[in-house]
Amino acid sequence: MEKYDLIVIGAGPGGYEAALEAARGGMRTALVEAGEVGGTCLWRGCIPTKILLHTAELAKEARQGGPIGLEASDVRVDMAKLDAHKDETIRGMAQGIEGLLKRQKVDLYRGKGRVLGPGRVEVAGETSLELETKEILIAVGSTPAPLPVKGIGLEGVLSSDQILRDPRPYESLIIVGGGVIGMEFATLYGALGCRVTVLEALDSVLANLDREFGQSLRMILKKQGVEIHTSARLEEIRREGEELTCLYTEKGAPAQASAQAVLVAVGRRPNTEGLFASDWAPPMERGRIPADANGRTGLEGLWAIGDVTGGIQLAHAATAQGLNAVACMLGRAPGQRLDVVPSCVYTSPEIATVGLTADEAKKQGIPVQVKKQAMGGNGKTILTRQERSFLKVVTHGETGVILGAQLMCGRATDMIGEFSSAVANGLTLAQLAGVIRPHPTFNEAVWELARS
Repeated sequence: MEKYDLIVIGAGPGGYEAALEAARGGMRTALVEAGEVGGTCLWRGCIPTKILLHTAELAKEARQGGPIGLEASDVRVDMAKLDAHKDETIRGMAQGIEGLLKRQKVDLYRGKGRVLGPGRVEVAGETSLELETKEILIAVGSTPAPLPVKGIGLEGVLSSDQILRDPRPYESLIIVGGGVIGMEFATLYGALGCRVTVLEALDSVLANLDREFGQSLRMILKKQGVEIHTSARLEEIRREGEELTCLYTEKGAPAQASAQAVLVAVGRRPNTEGLFASDWAPPMERGRIPADANGRTGLEGLWAIGDVTGGIQLAHAATAQGLNAVACMLGRAPGQRLDVVPSCVYTSPEIATVGLTADEAKKQGIPVQVKKQAMGGNGKTILTRQERSFLKVVTHGETGVILGAQLMCGRATDMIGEFSSAVANGLTLAQLAGVIRPHPTFNEAVWELARS
């Protein structure tokens, strides 16, 4: 029986980065993965959606390029070629990860990992085998959450995993769910020229973010022909000829919408089914594994990170949690700040946020000051013809320390890193004001806001 210092179950960003870190720290490490190395983020989430969004946005810009001298109104996207490009890119990135694992001497086992007991892991593949270890790290991620409504199993009703596996040139699409996943797909298919209808049960889209994001994005997408219904609760899906019809109530009144396909994007659930032997499992809550900030569970030698813990479902958060867990295993101080985690939405314009919103700070009794900078005068915003854009920074009303930032603008997902560093290090706007940014860039708006 092979013996290890650490076995990681799940080869997504949290799992494979933790395995690499452990190997660098001198731990004999194994990584167990039932599917593809890279996990949901690489194969069914972050990367494929951004590949598709990039091409869709290029096509939209080309079609709308007349005013700036770009005559390409007949441009179209060949979805078969785009899908092939997506798959080729993902395979190349997966091979790169496998190369890193090999160089760091991390043993990769392909099969479903199952925890049999303290320090014992079964790998069920073509042939099953049992491994022994000092520590076990669970990083199995999550799967799309099902929606218990009649008709959910009809052909053409898709999860985000399914629609990314086989993206098609739909003429019409209904998206159930106006969260991050739903709004990214609304942006994607809207840019492809598809007639998109969004049904969101809450009273706004992107409801877990600053409310101005949802309001602004709704107006932008409406101009592009995307129809958004809030306070809209799905009741049933029916097949009617070549289309699917969603029956829903909107603010209590019955309504319906029809399309070629329905995308259900109402969140994700921990992927823990069959993960533990019946006689040895940690305390669990509705499938999730509670863990402390450094990944410790209720059982000695068992750690958990990422989506499976029920916390923030972000690849970079899982990576940071994994690095901290390994540091603790090695007897080192955790080096990642888990209280400052940026969130990004790859709509157009992009959305990014970190730290506290003004409302959140006020609820904590913190005196706040909010400074907002419209991007209408920013040179890069003007020349790239960005839609409604702004920066918003929340500072402590007495000390001026930056508590959080909310960005909706071009390259917001790249710019948010500056504010993440500012929040983590207790910087003030006055300190940001003393640092020169290049012109013309989106980022120089930070300099302007800080000096205003």
